[in-house]
Amino acid sequence: MEKIKVGIVGGTGYTGVELLRLLARHPNVQLQVITSRGEAGLPVAEMFPSLRGVVELAFSDPATVDLTQCDVVFFATPHGVAMAQAPALVAAGVKVIDLAADFRLQDAAVFEKWYKLPHSCTDILQDAVYGLPELYGEEVQQAQVIGNPGCYPTTVLLGLAPLLEQGWIDFSVPIIADAKSGVSGAGRKAEVSTLFSEASDNLRAYGVAGHRHHPEILAQLKKLSGNEAVQLIFVPHLIPMIRGMLSTLHVKLNRQAQRASIQQVYEQRYQGSTFVDVMPAGALPETRSVRGSNVLRMAVYPQADDYVTIIVVQDNLVKGASGQAVQNMNLMFNLAPEAGLQVLPLLP
Repeated sequence: MEKIKVGIVGGTGYTGVELLRLLARHPNVQLQVITSRGEAGLPVAEMFPSLRGVVELAFSDPATVDLTQCDVVFFATPHGVAMAQAPALVAAGVKVIDLAADFRLQDAAVFEKWYKLPHSCTDILQDAVYGLPELYGEEVQQAQVIGNPGCYPTTVLLGLAPLLEQGWIDFSVPIIADAKSGVSGAGRKAEVSTLFSEASDNLRAYGVAGHRHHPEILAQLKKLSGNEAVQLIFVPHLIPMIRGMLSTLHVKLNRQAQRASIQQVYEQRYQGSTFVDVMPAGALPETRSVRGSNVLRMAVYPQADDYVTIIVVQDNLVKGASGQAVQNMNLMFNLAPEAGLQVLPLLP
């Protein structure tokens, strides 16, 4: 098989270097171009010594490269960049995978409200696929444009999908998502709140009054349940670690739910999923058990008064971002889901 020619727009951030780490050893990929306005001409391995001897490319100025020569282009960029360049790429037959939010929300008005940007290509947005392979794998296979999910939504949606599909959630009570992420989730930029002296030995909530992932999660919960009455309380927290995400989900079961079958339902739902691990009853997933890998682990705990707690962990930069993007690419090009992603977690 001829190798897939890959372009990466915005290769200097954490999701960009994570894409490079995974794609550089992907057996079906040829890295074609990596862009950066600020670092054009700089060899990639000078910025990221971990890639010495593996990635020989230098960063290119996005104004001077022809991305239409690629088969697929990943956008590891701020919100708004992908939608500005997607029309030309789509017209040229290039597949697009955006790791930002440009194609996650089907409602352009909701996007504009939360991201304070006008959406410039709503026609492409209508055809874009929400890239959560375990839920929308068939659509991903046929897609030309993928909106790669946010990291928090990945944990919440995969954690709740089996109950949503069974119709076992009581929507008269809000779903509660108590989520915690490592500092790398804030990106590779200089901010006081992510300085070592500020983030270390500290745990704090943020986005309590409203986080951009809230409308994304809520839209998908409504779609999966077919119920517009879904209520969601979502509170993210910053935890003093580099990688890792743990979301604790609390839901109330309705009268149709079969409490004794919940563990079995989860195991059967994800039985054929390469990257979702439903742990045995009574187990407690830890972030270190997925560090550096594309694996998401979860455990299900029935509680008193018809409540259920689901604990979900993932590496926010892999399954929560770049690894999931590669997983989507594999589906789009009819490759094995695990191609380029057979990375075992790092422990300790």
